[in-house]
Amino acid sequence: MNYTYPHKIENFLGEKITILERKKETHGDRLIVESYTAPGVGPVMHTHWLQDESLTVVKGTIGYQVKGQSERFAKEGETILFSKGTPHRFWNAGKETLYCRGYIKPAHSIEFFLTSIFEAQNKARSKEPEPFDAAFLLTKYSSEFDLTEIPVFVKKAILPLMCIFGKLLGKYKHFKNAPPAVKSI
Repeated sequence: MNYTYPHKIENFLGEKITILERKKETHGDRLIVESYTAPGVGPVMHTHWLQDESLTVVKGTIGYQVKGQSERFAKEGETILFSKGTPHRFWNAGKETLYCRGYIKPAHSIEFFLTSIFEAQNKARSKEPEPFDAAFLLTKYSSEFDLTEIPVFVKKAILPLMCIFGKLLGKYKHFKNAPPAVKSI
C-alpha cells in the first residue's frame, strides 16, 4: 500500500496515531510516529515479531508492561523500547491525553495492519475488532504480529476457519490490496 504522509489513523476509543514519514534505511524502513492516547486507553498485550518499537513521552505518563514483568511507568522526556519478539502493552496512565513520539522499525506491514485494526474497531464500536476482519488480519499477518491474550487454539484453528467463511461470504473485498505478510527476514 502506498500512503501519503502524514498518515493519520484513529479509533473511537481515543487512540490517534500519525505516521509522519516513512524513512528509507538500511535493514528496512523506519516509520516516524506520534500518538495521542486518552486516559486509560492503550493496546492489549501484543508482540511485533519483526519490529522494534520506541516511544518517547512528550506529555503525560505512560504505563507499560512486558509480559511476565511488573507494570512500569515513564514520564515526560523518558523513552521506552520494545525490542522485536517482546510481548508488551502500554496505556495512558495519566488523567490527561498522553502524547508520545517514536518509531517502528522495520516497517514491513505494520502501517496497513494498524490502519485495518483501527478501522475494524470502529466498525465494531468495540475494543475487540470486528470478528471477521480480526480473523483475516491475525491469520494473514501471524508471522509479523501476535495478540498474546488470544488462546493458541483460537489462533491456530478458529481464526483460520473464520477466514475461510469470511472469504466464502465475501467479507474481505476491502482487503483486496492487502500487502503480503513477511514470512522471514
